[in-house]
Amino acid sequence: MKKEYSFYVYIMASLSGTLYTGFTNDLLRRVAEHKEGKIKGFTQKYACHKLIYYEQCSDVYSAMNREKEIKKWRREKKQNLIKIDNPTWSDLYKVLTDE
Repeated sequence: MKKEYSFYVYIMASLSGTLYTGFTNDLLRRVAEHKEGKIKGFTQKYACHKLIYYEQCSDVYSAMNREKEIKKWRREKKQNLIKIDNPTWSDLYKVLTDE
């Protein structure tokens, strides 16, 4: 039996508003890694620890392409995308994990 996977594109934010866009097949694990500073690079350097947006994709290629698309956008367009589902920029990780 073939195992079905879900893939996600997500946006993390720092307290100062720096944005990071990524994709994963395990949203909760990946966000926890960002929050704990386990991922070297941009999110660790800029303390992007708040999940403010995510969307589910049907396959890895869709997720990769969507991530690339969003990364090319100007900040204002990303902010507009976030405002549709999360106008207060709440930490969605807390909602997903009931924290």
